[in-house]
Amino acid sequence: MTQDTGFPKIIRLGLTGLLVSFADRLSEPANRAALALGAAIEAEAWDGVAETAPTLASLYLRVDPGRADPDALRAKINALLASRDWLAAPLPSGRKLWRVPCAFGGVQGPQLAEAAALAGCSEAEAITEITRDPVRVLTIGFAPGQPYLGTLPPAWNIPRQIDLTPMVPSGALVVALRQLIIFTAPSPTGWRQIGQTGFQGFRPEAEPAIALRPGDEIQVSAASLDVIEDGDGGVRWELLP
Repeated sequence: MTQDTGFPKIIRLGLTGLLVSFADRLSEPANRAALALGAAIEAEAWDGVAETAPTLASLYLRVDPGRADPDALRAKINALLASRDWLAAPLPSGRKLWRVPCAFGGVQGPQLAEAAALAGCSEAEAITEITRDPVRVLTIGFAPGQPYLGTLPPAWNIPRQIDLTPMVPSGALVVALRQLIIFTAPSPTGWRQIGQTGFQGFRPEAEPAIALRPGDEIQVSAASLDVIEDGDGGVRWELLP
């Protein structure tokens, strides 16, 4: 992989962390690289790597300093980085495609019109764009099991709100910065709520408790409120080829 942009680069984070960055901002290739590298390191089962976690454009490694020297791991990571073009690497196997119905607009999506206007389209066009193609689980964070999904077309690089919405419910579909989020718990947010799903991304009583994994995909579809409120919210999944 070429180094003329300064990426990828490895940053030491405290005593136990290493961060492998492929870019300084979100991009599909950088996220792909982070997912693929994480899968490769997990497959090699390096001693001393306690955890890997992809972010939008980086991969975090938590190191057990009693079992591994971070500097020695840095050398192993550099060797692995040099072995292939990670920006074009295939996504990990075992990913799922989740089909998630959503009630758009109205009480369930009170800021759909505002978000659509910022993206330069009508509400109907906004729903069509958001439901046209699956979006990838880029990373999980902020709350347990909460996915950042993307990326949407460039017109959806809309900013967050200046003020916070005091509370959106669990399952709320929100949008900003070419990404969607499906909230896993009631929360305030600066992102605009455009719809409501019945998706439960965090289920403490289930195994696993967190439904999604980075690299999974979600296909949102427009649905009526009765579908959203019925049992599992109409959510289904299948393995991706």
